[in-house]
Amino acid sequence: MKVVIMAGGKGTRISSVASDIPKPMIKIEGKPVLEHEIECLRDQGFKDIILTVSHLGNIIMDYFGDGSGISPVTGKSFGVNIEYYFEKEPLGNAGALFKIKDKLTEDFLLLNADAMFDVDFNRFVEFHKSHGGLVTLFTHPNSHPYDSGLIIANENGIVQKWLAKEDERPLYYKNRVNAGLHVMSPEILKQNIDTPKIDLDRQLLKPLSGTGKMFCYDSPEYVKDMGTPDRYYAVCEDFKAGHVQGKNLKNKQKAIFLDRDGTINKYVGFLRNINEFELIDGVSKAIKKMNESGYLTIVVTNQPVIARGEVSFDELDEIHNKMETLLGKDGAYIDGLYYCPHHPHKGYEGERPELKIECECRKPKPGMLMKAAKDFNVDLEKSWMIGDGENDVLAGKNAGCKTVLIGNQDYQQDYTVSSLKEFVDRVL
Repeated sequence: MKVVIMAGGKGTRISSVASDIPKPMIKIEGKPVLEHEIECLRDQGFKDIILTVSHLGNIIMDYFGDGSGISPVTGKSFGVNIEYYFEKEPLGNAGALFKIKDKLTEDFLLLNADAMFDVDFNRFVEFHKSHGGLVTLFTHPNSHPYDSGLIIANENGIVQKWLAKEDERPLYYKNRVNAGLHVMSPEILKQNIDTPKIDLDRQLLKPLSGTGKMFCYDSPEYVKDMGTPDRYYAVCEDFKAGHVQGKNLKNKQKAIFLDRDGTINKYVGFLRNINEFELIDGVSKAIKKMNESGYLTIVVTNQPVIARGEVSFDELDEIHNKMETLLGKDGAYIDGLYYCPHHPHKGYEGERPELKIECECRKPKPGMLMKAAKDFNVDLEKSWMIGDGENDVLAGKNAGCKTVLIGNQDYQQDYTVSSLKEFVDRVL
């Protein structure tokens, strides 16, 4: 599969870090970020690369050549085949695609050169092939969804809305952001666009929303824009800490599983009204530290209110959107969310009979944790389950996790704390 890497940006926002080289050549731990990208692709078998360049593009071309030469940093061959398209006049971030479309006869990867990433591309491509769309977006939560474009998809991953920064957004939303990695069909380049510059997001991708032809691939793997000085220095720290490589789903992950009610939000009994959802003081800061620690943060919650007919699936989704929105405003996010809608006890007015069953996902059974472990390649023995009740502790033990109780009872948990903040400060 061919890979197109867009490496033509000027890097205006990061000029204080380096103004005399193109942004993709800024170094992370002594090596250009573009070289990190190429190595990640090469090591997974993606060796046929087209680089689109413009501003100071000769620096990129001189450094990498045709990809067969020796890296001046590693002393080893780049080990890839590189072609170039040089933009003499600015064409927008997608204009060059139409200039090279004759070379793109099959599905291809389209990546940005100004992001640091280490992801399992074969897994990403396989998802694209199995869903049969024209485009698959690599999506993830981030620490600043309030100033990022948002992707809204249905339960099957079909993109329904693409909300750019300037678009009006709902009061509450899922923290799902396009990471700038795409698998695309060449069919998307058969349209006629007559503007001098072509914007990838607004002119090619956003119009596919709601057509059933574009999917999102949600992943917690490391992809971060390093377009500003603050983000660049944050990426440098993450690389030193091993978070960049460690988050690749080829590697076993560590996770912190969190109960919801009484752990993340204030306990009010069965939460039926979205207006009663309120984060516990200090939770956002604690989860933000979890995000920075290299652990995945995954919510696993029993929600019998669904089976009891007291809350609809849509209403529960909106409650969870509120949770993600409030966390996002504080720079925190969750990597995954699993809930059990079942409840075995019958006799409630308006209950849903099909959900009144004995299941494998309702805590204290470990089904939700096991599903998350499969989805995210989690090493359960190196992971934590945190909650405020006996069922949380038992679910964690049944899954093989270390367990933490928020409270003062004794359920044979490994640790007892008063809050998530105490767990982060004292244990993590």
